[in-house]
Amino acid sequence: MNANGVPGGGLAKGLAITLRTMTRRSHTQQYPDVSPELPPRSRGVIALLEENCTVCMLCARECPDWCIYIDSHKETVEVPGAARPRQRNVLDRFAIDFSLCMYCGICIEACPFDALYWTPEFEYAEYDIRDLLHEKDRLGEWMATVPPPPAHDPNGEPAKEELAAARPAAAGRPAAAGRPEGSRPAAARAAGPRAAGSRAAGSREAGPRAAGPRAAGSRAAGSHPAGSRPASEQPADGPEAGEGGRGEAAGPVES
Repeated sequence: MNANGVPGGGLAKGLAITLRTMTRRSHTQQYPDVSPELPPRSRGVIALLEENCTVCMLCARECPDWCIYIDSHKETVEVPGAARPRQRNVLDRFAIDFSLCMYCGICIEACPFDALYWTPEFEYAEYDIRDLLHEKDRLGEWMATVPPPPAHDPNGEPAKEELAAARPAAAGRPAAAGRPEGSRPAAARAAGPRAAGSRAAGSREAGPRAAGPRAAGSRAAGSHPAGSRPASEQPADGPEAGEGGRGEAAGPVES
């Protein structure tokens, strides 16, 4: 009995919805005979590009579930002309336990060498949970299912790869190329003659100041001949002169 008190009203309403739906065309995808159309950024499984891995361990450190296992060893590489041999890390094992993975994608974002990729592959179910631990060989097989990157937006910022490729070309271009001879840069033209005059005045003022009192004394000493004293140090003529050295040096004293 429904709210209106009519017995069997709810059953009749439900049957009406069923009959109305039966007349519509179904949109069922016959999986697994028909593959589903997944969004372009679907997170199915993580693929590994072994050639790009440098065993930096960033993905294993950043993983919140600790489901990435990495083993490696060091290998000596002889470089012709080098003073001593170099060492590099060689990847021995790279495994991901998908029974613990929560598909957050932090490992892919943290990898600085683009060794990990998302792939829309999702058909890797197992009957035993222990079989969800996949090694690097199986992770490398999924690289074939990685979709190509989407096209770059023409109105957006250029990719970092394009900026890195354009930087050496801009650095190798001479700074004075395309500028007529005798012209000044824009910064110097904007400063004007007033700034140039202030710089010249500052250089003149800094000359005596930088020379110091010792240089001033040497100039004062060099303006008088050798053996002579300045006029300010010579005694004046008068009765007091005879009492000093100048009066005594005039001649012998008469008795």
